[in-house]
Amino acid sequence: MANGWARDGAVQDQIDDTVEDALLHVRNRLPEGESLSHCEECGEEIPQARREALKGVRLCIACQSERDREPRTFSTYNRRGSKDSQLR
Repeated sequence: MANGWARDGAVQDQIDDTVEDALLHVRNRLPEGESLSHCEECGEEIPQARREALKGVRLCIACQSERDREPRTFSTYNRRGSKDSQLR
């Protein structure tokens, strides 16, 4: 149920847009191009199976796991003007 000047279904549209923004953010972080044969951080060889499974891979499994543990900041702020999102 929408409130004020918003049309019916506007809240769900905002939720859908927020989820789509998050997916786009993640997809943009996926590697592209040709895979490296050796890790760009530690120099270890990247297994052939990993290079074939993930195009554009640049890190070995150990370095990628370490990078994945690092906290990432991604704003879930709803830019569409929801009062609820502005009050957070």
